[in-house]
Amino acid sequence: MTGLSQIIIGAFLLSIVHASIPNHWIPLIALSKAEKWNEKSTLGITAIAGFAHTLSTIVIGIIVGFFGYKLSGSYSFIVGVIAPSILILLGIIYLILSIRGNKHHHHDIHIDDVKKKTTAAIIFTLTISMFFSPCLEIEAYFFVASKLGWEGIIAVSVIYTFITIAGMLLLVWLGMKGVRKIKSHFLEHHEKTITGILLVILGIAGYFIR
Repeated sequence: MTGLSQIIIGAFLLSIVHASIPNHWIPLIALSKAEKWNEKSTLGITAIAGFAHTLSTIVIGIIVGFFGYKLSGSYSFIVGVIAPSILILLGIIYLILSIRGNKHHHHDIHIDDVKKKTTAAIIFTLTISMFFSPCLEIEAYFFVASKLGWEGIIAVSVIYTFITIAGMLLLVWLGMKGVRKIKSHFLEHHEKTITGILLVILGIAGYFIR
C-alpha cells in the first residue's frame, strides 16, 4: 500500500464515521418535521449546514497541512514520527472520553437553539453553528497527509467534503422516508470509541507506510 492510498483510505473511514454521527442528522430530521419542510428544502438545508461544517474544517486543515508540508522538507522525523504519534494520542483521548461516559459530541446540533425561528433564521443559525465547530480528528489528519505535500492535503479535503455532505444527505433522506432500520443508538453511544480506535490504527500504520 502506498502512502497516498493509506491517506485516502484513512480519510474515507474517518469521514464515514463522522458523517454517521446521529447528532449531525437526526436534529435536521426533527426540525424538518417540526417546521413542516418538504423533502427538497430539508435536503437543501442539510447540504448548506454540511458544507459550512466542512468548509471551516478544510480551511483550518489546509493551514495545518501547510505548516506540516513546510516542516517535512527539513524535518522528516516530524511527519514520520510526530504526526502519527499525534493521531495515536488523539485516539487515546477519545477512548478515555468514551470510558468516562462523555457521550456528547464536540459539535452537536442543538434543536433548542434553532426552534421557533423563521426558516431563514434556522438556516443562518445552523450554518454558523456548524461553521464554528470544525472536526478535530480530521484536522490532525491533515498534518499527517502533509507528508505527501499538496496531493495528500487536497485528497483529504475532497474526500472529507464529499463523504460528510453525501452521508448527511443520505441519512436525512432515509430518515424522512421513515426508514426505521437505521441503528443510530450504537453509534450515538460509541462514536468516540470507534473514532479513537480508528485514529490509533491509522497512527500506527503511519509509522510503517511512508
